[in-house]
Amino acid sequence: MSEELRRIEAVLEERVRPALRAHGGEIAVDRLEDGVLYVKLLGQCAGCPSADLTNETLVEAELTAALPELVRKVAVVQTVSDELWEQAKRLLREHHL
Repeated sequence: MSEELRRIEAVLEERVRPALRAHGGEIAVDRLEDGVLYVKLLGQCAGCPSADLTNETLVEAELTAALPELVRKVAVVQTVSDELWEQAKRLLREHHL
């Protein structure tokens, strides 16, 4: 892991993850490109109607304040989590769909 990603992870661990975990959520770094940090919101945060607001008011605000030389914007990568895929497969198996 690069020094830049270590610094980003430290900020996430200290300032972002506690709030997300309090609501059953999690965050993972996808990549950093030209000052834009791409993240995935996981757990209860994945697909949440408030995900954009959470990103702007918590994730982006904390990272741009703590690391302005590294992060100028945070973008949420919309994906289906492995956890959600497993839940869907289980439901399909259980209901023979």
